[in-house]
Amino acid sequence: MQQRTRKLIGTFALVAFVIVYSLTAMTIAAAKLPGTSGFIQFAYYAFAGLFWALPAAGLIWWMQKPDPVERD
Repeated sequence: MQQRTRKLIGTFALVAFVIVYSLTAMTIAAAKLPGTSGFIQFAYYAFAGLFWALPAAGLIWWMQKPDPVERD
């Protein structure tokens, strides 16, 4: 697969992932965090705010792989 095609697919996948991830994180926070201490809320939001970067980094790494060399 050419890098240009991977970037197109990866861009749509990344946007979809961020939307789904953020909605899921907000739903979990609204359902589980009311009534908890400020430290627990801070820890959850810190974790949820940083965790999305791991799968996103993997996807971006895949998008940036160079094109395979064609052999004659």
